Order: sequence, then structure tokens, then C-alpha cells
Amino acid sequence: MIQIGPHKLPARAVLAPMAGITDLPFRRLCREFGAGLTVSEMVISDTTLWDTRKSHLRLAHDDNTPRAVQIAGADPQMMADAARRCADLGADIIDINMGCPAKKVCKKAAGSALLREPELVKDILSAVVSAVDIPVTLKIRTGWSRDQRNGNDIAKLAQDCGIRSLAVHGRTRECRYMGNAEYDTIAEIKQALDIPVFANGDICTAEQAKHVLDYTGANGVMIGRGAQGKPWIFREINEYLATGVLPTPATSEEIKQVLLSHLGALHRFYGEHNGLRIARKHCAWYLQELDPTAGFRGLFNRLESASAQQDAVHRYFEQHERNLQEAAA
Repeated sequence: MIQIGPHKLPARAVLAPMAGITDLPFRRLCREFGAGLTVSEMVISDTTLWDTRKSHLRLAHDDNTPRAVQIAGADPQMMADAARRCADLGADIIDINMGCPAKKVCKKAAGSALLREPELVKDILSAVVSAVDIPVTLKIRTGWSRDQRNGNDIAKLAQDCGIRSLAVHGRTRECRYMGNAEYDTIAEIKQALDIPVFANGDICTAEQAKHVLDYTGANGVMIGRGAQGKPWIFREINEYLATGVLPTPATSEEIKQVLLSHLGALHRFYGEHNGLRIARKHCAWYLQELDPTAGFRGLFNRLESASAQQDAVHRYFEQHERNLQEAAA
């Protein structure tokens, strides 16, 4: 059982925070499929900029607990203020982003750019931990670049500052999402710490999740891209870890029902105009394997109403089923 402060997580696989993806509808869906924890999209630390629709949506909480909110920034006091505001708004866990490789984040010396400045990392972590009476967690990469892999030192510093769990993406900022995840580095970090460690990077199946857990000794795995269009990955991981038997893949009927439910939740949460736009990328992820030529996705992206999107998905799966029946005949 993984424990973060007073919170016992029900499963070892958790959802990674991803900007533009891990909104409230997607977090709820992943929880329903067994994610042990979900973390909000990243929120900037400057609270004077929070009075926008985008920030309000990112700060929206589910009824499920613990409610974890990720913040990012480079100023210790602003980060502390943001943490206090999040706690006042109902957060149960504050997560600090020091892993994002995006240029627009690193240009502000935030995200993974902070790994170049251990003293500033220490000041930020100490300020945030002191500011709130709820657990503070941290996500990092293995370092800034291939010749500056200081993830182990940052991890030890984080534990000394009072961080309650650590997620490690097994790449440097320089690697972005290229190459293979460095599980050896994650294993070294895990061996050096007493707090829970989550391994992150290149985990897209239940088998990969078990391999990474066994190889690194991590307490849990954090799933990012592997959950896009596949929220049932958490169910698959949980079943495989519990039984050692590979679970039955999701059927086309289940994929259809989950996709339709997800689309409806997006339309309601964002309103039809924005919901239509955001639904497009999710639909593409769900159909990545079923529609490899992207023929349907091109049609879907031109639809201009919620009902049209729902109807198109129904028709697509009806045709898909007919194709399967004809192939089997």
C-alpha cells in the first residue's frame, strides 16, 4: 500500500499530470478504471493570473479524494502562495512540477529548468512544504541534459525538504520524449530514498508496468501517454499485478461506450464550442489502433455539433462491426 501523508492509495498505478489532457472529465474516467491517484493539469504559480476560465477549469475538483493539484513556477514565495490557495480551494495534495520539458515553461526557469539550480530547488521545496499542512509531492526528470544527470541529488534534497513522494520521468529535459526511459536511474533514486517513488516513462501496457516495478523497485508507476485514449490501462495493470494473468483487451463495444461517455463529459464540462475542439484529440487517441489510416478522424474533426460527434461515433462502430463480420464470413 502506497501512503502519501495520511492518504493511502488504492492502487500502484497513478495518472500523470498532463497539460491540456488531465482535465476533470479525464481524471474522473481514469479513477473509474482504477487509477490510484490523479493529478490536475499544471497551474502556474502566479495567482494574480488565476481569474480566468482556463484556470478555473484546471482548478476544478472531483469528489474523489485525495485531490491533487500540480503547480509550477520559479519563485519560492509565489509557489508557497499558490500552494496555500490550492489548499484553501480543497486540494489534499500539492504536486510541484520540475519535470516539464516544454520550452515555454523552461524559458521562465520553471519545470525541468529548475534542475540546473539545486539551491533554488531547495528554496522552493522548503517554502511550499512550510506553507501548507497537507502533503507536498514532486515530479522531476533524471536531469537537465545527458551530461547533467543530477536526479539522484535532487531526489535526496527533496526528501530532506519534506517532500512526501517523488515521481521520476526517466529522461533528461534534453531528451524530451525521445529515446528510451532510463530505468536504471530510477532504480538508483528509489534505493536512495525512504519516501514512495513512482516510475514514469514508456509504460503503455500492464506487462511494461510490472517490468518497470520489478526492475526499479519503485512503489508505483505513473502513466501519462499510455492512458491517452486508453483509460482502462489502470484496470489492466491492477488486474495483472494482482493475478499475474494478462487481462482481456477492451472490446470494440467497450471502447465505443467509453468514448461516447467521455465525449459527453467534455461537451458538458467545457460547453459545446470548446468541448468539440477538445474532443477531437481524444477521439483520435481512442481510435489510433482501430483507424490507422485516420480516415474517420478527418471526418470527425470537421463536425460542428456535439450531437454530430456522438452520431458519427455510433456510425463508425456500426461500420466497424460490419467489417469484422464480413471478414469472419
